[in-house]
Amino acid sequence: MITLRGSLGRTAVFTVLYLAATWLGRQTILDGTNLSLVWPAAGVSAVWFLTQYRSRWRWVDVLALSAVTVTVNMATGAPALLAVLFVVANLVQAGLFAYLFRRWLPHLWGGGGDEPLARLGELWRLTVCALLSTVAGAAVGPTAGWIVNGVYSWPGAAVWMTRNTVSILLIGAAGLRLGHALHRWRAERRAGRRSAIPAPGGVRLLEYVAVIVVSALTYTVAFGVDHGLPLAFPLLTMTVWAGLRLHTGFVVLHDLVFGAVAVLFTLHGDGPFAHIGDNAVRALVAQAFVGMVAVVGLALALSRDERARLLADLRASEKRAGDQASMLVTIVDSMAEGLVVMDDRGRLILRNPAAVRLMGGVVSTSGHMADAGFYGLFHPDGTPLGTDELPYRRAAESGEPHSMDIVVRNASVPDGRILHVAATQIPRLVDGRPCTVSIFSDVTADRRHRDELASFAGVVAHDLLNPLATVEGWSDAAVSALEEAPEHAAVEDARDGLRRIQRAGTRMRNLINDLLAYTTARDAALATVDLPLGAVVADLATARVDQAQSGGGPVPRFHVDELRPVHADPVLIRQLLDNLISNAIKYTAPGVTPELRVTAVDGGSGQVEVRIRDNGIGIPDGQHGRVFDNFHRAHRTAGYQGTGLGLGICRRIVERHGGTITAEPNPDGQGTCIRFTLPVAVSAPAGGPQPARTLSET
Repeated sequence: MITLRGSLGRTAVFTVLYLAATWLGRQTILDGTNLSLVWPAAGVSAVWFLTQYRSRWRWVDVLALSAVTVTVNMATGAPALLAVLFVVANLVQAGLFAYLFRRWLPHLWGGGGDEPLARLGELWRLTVCALLSTVAGAAVGPTAGWIVNGVYSWPGAAVWMTRNTVSILLIGAAGLRLGHALHRWRAERRAGRRSAIPAPGGVRLLEYVAVIVVSALTYTVAFGVDHGLPLAFPLLTMTVWAGLRLHTGFVVLHDLVFGAVAVLFTLHGDGPFAHIGDNAVRALVAQAFVGMVAVVGLALALSRDERARLLADLRASEKRAGDQASMLVTIVDSMAEGLVVMDDRGRLILRNPAAVRLMGGVVSTSGHMADAGFYGLFHPDGTPLGTDELPYRRAAESGEPHSMDIVVRNASVPDGRILHVAATQIPRLVDGRPCTVSIFSDVTADRRHRDELASFAGVVAHDLLNPLATVEGWSDAAVSALEEAPEHAAVEDARDGLRRIQRAGTRMRNLINDLLAYTTARDAALATVDLPLGAVVADLATARVDQAQSGGGPVPRFHVDELRPVHADPVLIRQLLDNLISNAIKYTAPGVTPELRVTAVDGGSGQVEVRIRDNGIGIPDGQHGRVFDNFHRAHRTAGYQGTGLGLGICRRIVERHGGTITAEPNPDGQGTCIRFTLPVAVSAPAGGPQPARTLSET
């Protein structure tokens, strides 16, 4: 926040500086045009208006600059009208520079930010700001000379633009760096910190002294000795030396001091520029020399600083990357879960110690993980796991995550270890090849505990059938006996109670049947054959149509593609399809005719992907994966009956055949799409799906 006291204090300081710079500039008038060889006031006014740009009392600065300009010009022989027009030119020039600077360099000190002038690109933008503002000033200043003298001097306009551009560039660069240094010093002082300025070492200090001494000698020889040789521009080697080796602040000071030395010698009539007869040309050449010294020195110093910062940032990034890589290695090696990265050829890229331990300490000497038999990998039902069935292979081929349970049984793990493996394709290439990352989790205890619970549930369910049959039988007999009883309130209450018992018995029998079905799906030995999937679906669809017609409900419509045969257990596959079709019909909104579409596509890796789409009420968001959990019911409060085991049985059947099952919203609109994979029949004919056929009421 700029206070009145602070603003007026800065105005006073800049007024003094501008007064001195204006007086010095007026001492270098070349001829009767009232144009000066140098005009340091241009640089001072540019920094002045930048510093005070956000002040609410800027009008005080405008008055102060105007008063100084008029007073000094009139005191040094300029007419009053010319002095007033010079005020306009200086105000336009300084104001435009401040405006352009704040638009193009808002991150620097003076432009609204708090960064120093430290990049080569910033130097070029500063140069453009200086050039455009001096062009605007030149449109007024030389015109003022024409108004007073009656002659427009094009060389005078060129001198105005050159001297003021160089002044703003050189003095402006020095002012910007000094202003930023003061700003940082005040900020550190307020924060209670003090950062010491690093002193140069012995060798570097000698280099500073050498540059100063050699520059003084060479400038004296080039400008102070009347030898008639054009030795001015070779002096740029001193600027190059300083720009490549020494601090940027020193380079700015070096350019400023020795540029002033060249101008003073020229004004005194010494040096190569003093022999130029035309005053305007002499001024242009002298200012071009000073400008070139400034630009070369600043460009070299800033580009060197920028390169040094980039190298420092690169080293810091490399260190951070190294630290992150070390941390990542530590984390991966400390994981209890196994982690393995493999490419599409099965070559092992990375593994952690837990992966070796979970695989029984077996490591292929070839560096490949493609041989499932080498590691002793099996399905949970004991059948060997084929190489093409490995999770990383399926994830690599489908591009989607794949997970499954596998059993590791080898010399190191004779009793077997159950691992849950989740494989995901890495989104970028590793060593030029697609790779997958697989995570191994030891779920032996969990799966055995689950299997024991399932076995217990199966035994209990089986043992409950006999007493349940007795309850159902006696309740049926009681209902029949009460049919002949006379109407009475007590009789009606008895009938209502018996009907409740019958409904409860029906629900209990459904639950027991589902438990037995789940146990069968889990434990029954697979008797796989080539199975015509289309025939099974057609038979189940016909049964559902007949059931709807006999019950008087909506007759479902089936659209069934020509389905490729699969290699699977007929009993379990029939149970799988029956459950899925039953669910699709049951979970349909009242008054809506169920409509199912059954299709099949090539699932890759010797698999057929079957899709069953319906127009039912769908599955709530966030529950598409949970519906396959045991006893999970997505529509528990919607009035639909069920035990929550049907889709769990489906998942168990599919997984026992080495496939996967998922649920997703129906892409065709309302409803759900169930997708599952099964092994393709050994003798399955080639070819894709055929046009759909419809099965419904006839």
